[in-house]
Amino acid sequence: MSTQVVVVGSGYAGAGAIKRLENELDAGVDLTWVSDQDYHLVLHEAHRCIRDPSVESKITIPVDDIKSPSTEFVTGRVIDVDVDDRVVELEHDEIGYDYLLLGIGSGTAFFGIDGLQEHAHELKSLDDVRAIHADVEAAAEAASRDDPAQVVVGGAGLSGIQTAGEIAEYRDEHNAPIDVTLVEGLDEVFPGNDAELQGALRSRLETRDVGIRTGEFISQADAEAVYLGGDEDDPGEELPYDVLIWTGGITGHDEVHGVELEQDDRSHRVHAESDFRTSDERVFAVGDAALVDQGEDTVAPPTAQAAWQAAEVAGENVARAVEGRPLKTWRHDDKGTVVSVGDDAVAHGVKLPGLGKLPVNVFGGPAARNLKKAIAARWIADVSSMRDALSAWESM
Repeated sequence: MSTQVVVVGSGYAGAGAIKRLENELDAGVDLTWVSDQDYHLVLHEAHRCIRDPSVESKITIPVDDIKSPSTEFVTGRVIDVDVDDRVVELEHDEIGYDYLLLGIGSGTAFFGIDGLQEHAHELKSLDDVRAIHADVEAAAEAASRDDPAQVVVGGAGLSGIQTAGEIAEYRDEHNAPIDVTLVEGLDEVFPGNDAELQGALRSRLETRDVGIRTGEFISQADAEAVYLGGDEDDPGEELPYDVLIWTGGITGHDEVHGVELEQDDRSHRVHAESDFRTSDERVFAVGDAALVDQGEDTVAPPTAQAAWQAAEVAGENVARAVEGRPLKTWRHDDKGTVVSVGDDAVAHGVKLPGLGKLPVNVFGGPAARNLKKAIAARWIADVSSMRDALSAWESM
């Protein structure tokens, strides 16, 4: 009987690992790819669809354009993994495995904030961006210059900044009566990052008339407002909204909470060694679903860049495990950060192949914009084709 290898997830980690596994596995190994959606979403560009839904066709890649015909694809939502019997349980099916690679990504962390999950949009899927676009459009149509629509974006990390920037561009392109406010509990936008980069991002947001409220945590939310800085006795300052979007953190999917693998008690992201092996030697984990050991009590960052890099080694290691060969260790190589703010972009700490780190720490303008496009285009070319990459270029 042939060896069964199963990959779960069609995000950066899953799609990238499939490409590597197809190159590494022997012909006698059966490879099955499982996801609840039959396409790969270029998630770090999904915010573009908030302004222009037509971009959707450029950043979704059908799985048939990624995988080889010999790889079986199964559409289904994973509800559990039985590591003893080596079975992936779906809602209406189950799939046995000899080796499993979990690349199911992450969910949105709401941190127990009362009412937030019930009333806020997330930004994790095409359905999310479609809903945000529809609600922003409807709110603008119902508003006026004297009473503009209020859009509140919670969380000023990468997703929050890019979302606020896209909505501001939508407002300006359509001359729509919209106020955009970005709320961050910590003291600066893009918290924990380089101060020069933070300043450049703040400047571009303010240039686009995005209101910024930092140092003010959302304490609760209801159907009409979020409340800032409250406590048990006082809900805090009321900030009304017509559209609320929450991008404030990540957590493991509910599907892995009960799986008998070592995982973080709070986030339920699976612990993995630097070779992606989990507490079960037949199960590997990669991408946002995992806390991948990077030494000195650190783990890989939950970014598209890290998942993209990791997928190559994770896929190869699963093939090595099948063959009984030693596994490779992986260390994330930070090649810099590029953040879009509407049609503009800011780059920081960029490394270019063959050139190393650029001497300019932070830059914007056409160079940063084209670099942002190039990153997305390269990924699309890697998992699909150069034709698809060129087609997507103008939409990035």
